[in-house]
Amino acid sequence: MARAIFEYTKTVLKKVSFDYSLFCKELKKAAARLLPFEIEELRIWILNLAETQPELGDSLLYLNPSK
Repeated sequence: MARAIFEYTKTVLKKVSFDYSLFCKELKKAAARLLPFEIEELRIWILNLAETQPELGDSLLYLNPSK
């Protein structure tokens, strides 16, 4: 089940990647519901996405642990 949430998160983020503020909003939601190892995988996925859309690289700050 957890993998399904992770894959769904990537799908949503890819669909909203045209809008930085919407991408960040969805990324905050994802950070709240994903497991720590999935957040690391998501970080790598975003870094790869940022190669073609550099403006999204700044959104990684939302994946930093705030606790």
